[in-house]
Amino acid sequence: MKKMYSKHILIPILAIGLLIGASSFKSDFYEIAKQIEIFTTLFKELNMNYVDETNPAELMDSAIKNMLGELDPYTQFLNEQDVEAYKINNAGEYSGIGALVRSYPSKLLVVETYEGYAADKAGLKAGDEIIKIGETKVADFDDDAGELLKGSNNTKVTVAFVRQGETKIATITREAVEVDAVPFYDMIDDKTGYIVLSRFNQKASSQTKSAMQDLKGKGAERLVLDLRGNPGGLLSEAVNVTNLFVPKGELIVTTKSKVKKFNQEYRTRNQPEDLEIPLAVLIDGRSASASEIVSGSLQDLDRAVIVGARSFGKGLVQRPLKLTYGTQLKVTISRYYTPSGRCIQSLDYWNRDDEGKAVRNTDFTEFTTRNGRKVWDGGGVMPDVEIASLQSNTLTDALQEHNIIFDFATDYHYDHSFASVSDFTFTASDYDAFKRFAQAQNFTFQTETETLLEKSINTDEHLLGTEVQEKYKDLLLAVNRGRISALDTYRNEIKKKLEDEIIKRYFYRSGLYRHYLSHDDAIVSAKVLLEDLSKYRSILK
Repeated sequence: MKKMYSKHILIPILAIGLLIGASSFKSDFYEIAKQIEIFTTLFKELNMNYVDETNPAELMDSAIKNMLGELDPYTQFLNEQDVEAYKINNAGEYSGIGALVRSYPSKLLVVETYEGYAADKAGLKAGDEIIKIGETKVADFDDDAGELLKGSNNTKVTVAFVRQGETKIATITREAVEVDAVPFYDMIDDKTGYIVLSRFNQKASSQTKSAMQDLKGKGAERLVLDLRGNPGGLLSEAVNVTNLFVPKGELIVTTKSKVKKFNQEYRTRNQPEDLEIPLAVLIDGRSASASEIVSGSLQDLDRAVIVGARSFGKGLVQRPLKLTYGTQLKVTISRYYTPSGRCIQSLDYWNRDDEGKAVRNTDFTEFTTRNGRKVWDGGGVMPDVEIASLQSNTLTDALQEHNIIFDFATDYHYDHSFASVSDFTFTASDYDAFKRFAQAQNFTFQTETETLLEKSINTDEHLLGTEVQEKYKDLLLAVNRGRISALDTYRNEIKKKLEDEIIKRYFYRSGLYRHYLSHDDAIVSAKVLLEDLSKYRSILK
C-alpha cells in the first residue's frame, strides 16, 4: 500500500515539474523572439528614415558593444580578424613583425620587441611610436592599425616611426613568430630549477614538462614555477600543467552554469611527471584565470607553497560560439571552482555601484585545503608567503596606466649603457631622477581615501556645516600632498617595476629572467624556503 501511494504521488510531481520546465522555456523563448523583432524593426526604420546617411555596420557594432558592456568584460563579439587573433593566441604561432604594440588614436606604441624576430632585426625598439604603415597614416586609419603589420611570411612592410623626437623609416620583412608558453627556464642554483610559464596556449603543458625533465637532468631537486603576469588561456592546459605534479584522476576544477551541459568536472588524465619534488609557485596581481586554476588547485591539494601577491581573481570561464559571416561570440558560460569548492572571482559585474563599476567582493567564505589549511574565496588566490615588493596599489597602478614608468625607461635607455645584465644597477640617484620625472608629468590618480572624502563632502554638503567642510577640504589637501611622498613610501615596489622595464630595453626578456635568478625577491624567498624542507612542509600541514 505504501509503495503504491509513493508512485501515485511521484508521477504528478514529475508531470508538474516537466510542465513548469516547458512553460519556463517557452516563456524565455517568446521573450527573446519578441525583443529580436522589436530591435529588427527599429534598426530597419532607423536606417531607412534617419535625416542623415547612416552606417548600418557601425551602428550595429555600437549596439553590440553597448549591450555586451552591460555584462562582464570577457563576453565579447569577435569579428573575423578577432577570431583569427584568438586562434593565434591559443595556437602559439603567427606571421608578423614579432613585436608587442599598443594602439592609440594617432600612433602605435612599440611596447616590446621579441629578440631575433623581424622588428628587432629591423632596428625597432620599445618606445618607438609608429605613425605610418606603408602609405597609411595611423591617425587616418579608423580600425586597429596594428592589423596592417600582420601579413604572410617574407612579405615586406615599411613603417615610419618617431624615436626621441626624430622620425625614422624601417622596412620589416614579416616572418613566422613562435609564441612559447615557456619563454625561459634555468637553474637558480645547483639543486633548484626555475621555469617561467607565461601563457596557457596549446604548448603550455608540453613545454613545462620538457623544461622539468631538462632541469631534473641538470640536478634539480626542487622547483620554482613562475606564473606572474600570466593572464591565462586554455582551461584544459591548466589541468594538464597541474597534472604534472598530482596523480591521475585528481579533481582540479569544477565548472557550474545555468546551462546543464556546461556543468563539468575536470580531472587529471595522465600519469604525473613528479609527485614529490618540492614546489613553489609564484603569482602576482596579473596572474589570472588558468594561472589561478593551477595555483589555486595546487594550494587546495597542498602540493605547492604559493609565493608572491594576491592574484587577479578571475573565476569565469568563456567559450567561443560561432555566429554568421565568420564572426563569433566569446561568452562567459560558467564559473569555475577549485578542489576545495571556492570560486576566486573578485569582481561582481552583476551588482554595480552608482557609477556603473563592478563591485569588489569583500565578504569572503572560508574553505579548507586537503590538509585542513584555511583558504578563502572571492578575491583571487592568496599566497602562503607574501612578497611586499609585488604588492600593487593605486600609485603603482597609475604610474603604469599613464606610461610614466614606461616613458622614463625609454629615456633612461638612451642615456645609459651596460655591457651585460650583471653590470646593471639602478642607483639612488636614478630613483631621484625618476621622482623628478614623475612629478613633471602632472599625472593624476585618486586614492580610495580621496574618493570617500569627496563623496562625503558632496553628499553631506548641507548637513556638515561650513567648519566641518573646511576640515574635510584641508584633509583632502593633505592627502594630495601625501601622494608625492608616496613615491618614497612605495619605493621598493616602484623600483622593481622600473628595473624590470629598463632591463628589457637592453637585454630583452631573457636578460630580465637571468637577472631575476639572483635579484628577484620572490625567487630568492622561494629558493630559501625550498632549501628548508621542514619549513616548507610545515606550511603545507
